[in-house]
Amino acid sequence: MDWLTLRPAHDHALPPNAPTRTAADFAALRHYAQRLHSDVLAFEEVDSLEAARLVFPQEDYDLYITSDPIIQKVGLAVRRSSGLTVTVNPEVTALNIPQRGHHHALRGGMDITLHKGAASLRLLVVHLKTGCWAQPLEAKKRACSLLYQQFHVIENWMMDRLDDGTPFAILGDFNRRLTPSDPIMRLLQSDADLTLTTAGFTSPCRRSGDLFIDHILLGNQARGWFVPGSLRVMLLRNAPKGLTLSDHCPVSIQMQLP
Repeated sequence: MDWLTLRPAHDHALPPNAPTRTAADFAALRHYAQRLHSDVLAFEEVDSLEAARLVFPQEDYDLYITSDPIIQKVGLAVRRSSGLTVTVNPEVTALNIPQRGHHHALRGGMDITLHKGAASLRLLVVHLKTGCWAQPLEAKKRACSLLYQQFHVIENWMMDRLDDGTPFAILGDFNRRLTPSDPIMRLLQSDADLTLTTAGFTSPCRRSGDLFIDHILLGNQARGWFVPGSLRVMLLRNAPKGLTLSDHCPVSIQMQLP
């Protein structure tokens, strides 16, 4: 959501290039959220529940957000009319890899289980380290080292889901151009059969032909609940000029729970 915050401009906690939102910006973001009409929305880079409620109105959505002491939190909006109930699991704080020196803190992961009838779906919402888009595993780049450590945390979380047999989805901003041939994807696939819902497609968000960095990864029975051909990207290109919306486009799929 591109540093979505209610803090004033030039707040000492914000970087100099962080956008300052206007009432018109929030109204436009709320309009696009209504157009999505999704039962479940994962979001990144939101400072507070108060800021999120200006996009996802309280009468329509129940909101959940991590308790990280940082501005760029991840969260989840669940449509109240969806019939879904929610269990909030402990946050995956291990994704915030300790760093030496003065660096922006990394984001923890939100771990939530959705229930509908006898079916349940466990979600891990992530916003991973930026700067290692497609480099090989042996790259010496600091961003790659941190990202690879985060993927090992995800791998451990995923192995727990394989042990308990829970259908799961890992979704959000991976900051990695994952494809079936990517070494990180191969590493995860060596542990379990997974469905990378963005595989075989490019994103039209910024430029035609770009590979996705926002992904929805499915495991266990959730792979069979994915509706083939349902991947969609909502473009924000035609928004009125002068608005500050998001630097990402919403990526969605449909799932049919039993």
